[in-house]
Amino acid sequence: MAQPNAPRWLVTGGTGFLGSHIARRLLEEGIHPVLFDTAALPPDDDDIRNSVTVIDGDVQDREAIRAALQGAEVVIHTAAALPIQVSKKKIYAVNVRGTRYVLHEALKAGIKRVVFISSTAVYGVPKVHPIDEDSPLIPLGHYGSSKVVGEDICHQYQQRGLEVNIIRPKTFLGTGRLGVFEILFEWIAEGRKIPLLGNGKNHYQLLEVTDLVDAIYRAAIKPDVVNETMNVGADRYDTLNEDMQALFDRAGSGSRLWHLPARPGEWALRLLELLHLSPLAAWHYGTMWRDSYVEVDKAKRLLGWQPKYSNAEALIRAWDWYLENKGRYDTGVTHRVAWQKGALAIMRRIS
Repeated sequence: MAQPNAPRWLVTGGTGFLGSHIARRLLEEGIHPVLFDTAALPPDDDDIRNSVTVIDGDVQDREAIRAALQGAEVVIHTAAALPIQVSKKKIYAVNVRGTRYVLHEALKAGIKRVVFISSTAVYGVPKVHPIDEDSPLIPLGHYGSSKVVGEDICHQYQQRGLEVNIIRPKTFLGTGRLGVFEILFEWIAEGRKIPLLGNGKNHYQLLEVTDLVDAIYRAAIKPDVVNETMNVGADRYDTLNEDMQALFDRAGSGSRLWHLPARPGEWALRLLELLHLSPLAAWHYGTMWRDSYVEVDKAKRLLGWQPKYSNAEALIRAWDWYLENKGRYDTGVTHRVAWQKGALAIMRRIS
């Protein structure tokens, strides 16, 4: 645990799913986490409540950022509006304007290192795999586009002397992750058929959250890794059919995959999204039936990083937590809460 005179690191979005896992890692490393967020620390985090500083603030508030940075040495910028927000204006306000404010104030405050959490959504749905860091950026949806702009802002501040490492994680999950995975787990718990666009023979790489946190921490402390962009994801994954079957086996569920035609299914989900009748965004339905996996050799080489968990193991860890905590959470638009099901509730009843 961090000592009274421990170095202070600011974590934006610090009370969220990723932020809380980062806080635990920092405490293990003797660092005092300052968690900057618009949401309070939930009851699940009572184990760290007395060991962290929580500051109620929005990344769109420059004065609040400036105050939170006092005494900080490193910034880990995880705050983001997720694809479920739908509105381009809302997503860009946080992911673009908020990123600019955080980096600007960090530079003025003399912060020595920033780690910006981007996304592999910046690549969209390329046909060539694995995807490396030099692959074209053709983002899918407002969220992916906002992360591309956020990375451009990082490059601007790198040129002004701020050290900014960029991490592009695959979809990550683990203990405490709900969001889109809560929908999946609820159906599995009830033994329902799981609708899936396509034949499930595609490879869809995931990432366990503690593996992501390890990469983030290393990107923050490595003195010779400066202004780098790195993909991170599991290095062990099978087809979507195989990974999902491993989860079904763990759950002891009668669930099975219900394969739906990919193109018509994608069009239908797009329409439901436009009508605000589904929590799934373009990034979800546009990639789930296609190959989607990145090359992680750069992160391994530069950071000395090695992911511990496979796709199936990450799913199982998240499932086990879900069973232990079922019904103890609220609904909303973050990874830490359940999402409103919309029209998916109707499909659930007929599956």
